[in-house]
Amino acid sequence: MRVLAVGVTGRYAGLAVPEFKKRGLRVRGLIRDKSQESLARERGADEVALGNLQDPGSLRHALQDVDGVFHIGPAFAPDEIDMGIAMVDAAQSEGVRKFVFSSVIHPSLLALTNHAAKIPVEEAICESGMNFTILQPALFMQTLEPSWDDVVGRARFALPYSVHSRVGYVDYRDVAEAAAVALSTSRLDYGTYELSAPGMLNRIEVAGLMSEILGYHVQAAEVPFDEWAASVGLREGPRREGMRRLYEHYDRHGFPGGNALVLRDILGREPRSLRDYLDELASHDGRHAMRLAS
Repeated sequence: MRVLAVGVTGRYAGLAVPEFKKRGLRVRGLIRDKSQESLARERGADEVALGNLQDPGSLRHALQDVDGVFHIGPAFAPDEIDMGIAMVDAAQSEGVRKFVFSSVIHPSLLALTNHAAKIPVEEAICESGMNFTILQPALFMQTLEPSWDDVVGRARFALPYSVHSRVGYVDYRDVAEAAAVALSTSRLDYGTYELSAPGMLNRIEVAGLMSEILGYHVQAAEVPFDEWAASVGLREGPRREGMRRLYEHYDRHGFPGGNALVLRDILGREPRSLRDYLDELASHDGRHAMRLAS
């Protein structure tokens, strides 16, 4: 089975390619320019196709002789809806059999632009006539990685919302595995699935896990949004404003999740826990060991 995969050079969708390969899928990576080809192939893509989600004609060309699609939209992009629907329409016109969409848990949170943008795409998928699977993951654990330098260097875990807000997480590698199951088997056909690791933690509890793993106290802190955005290099624009609204919502409501029933059944094992993920981050970063020895 040949699969066109969107985002193979990105931080999240790039994690899907190894899972696809494990199940014998042939992966065609969608790239915007030739400079991305080497990275796509390093990630495991068997072939690449030049295409742009804003150019439906290029998508139809990229989808020739493709059996399945894995699509994830660029969150907070002003035209995320148009790009998603363009991919659905192109896949339908080219006779693609199976469409797997990495959406988001609770797309009905309409105050959040990255959530609301998923609804029209999900609707287009359901109306397309294609065999489909919609995956709705909780907050990716990988979003914690930009804070890791601050955690190790300053013993502080700081984000721009309340330290008491509870959040449901998922390791995107588990989402990638679920996508691979959807593409390579019929188990998840015509279904929509919320994917989450077990439990909802607030930042005080997450900082406690970090403290146990690193061997020194990590403080849970709240910082102004603009300070946080500058620290992670988030520039002015739709993504920055979308993130501002997201964190304002988290401050008031948290981000519900934490029910691992569905993901556990799909994977046939326990999903990776947040502690598992943090353990791995620490094991790949020797700076905390140097700090302990000093």
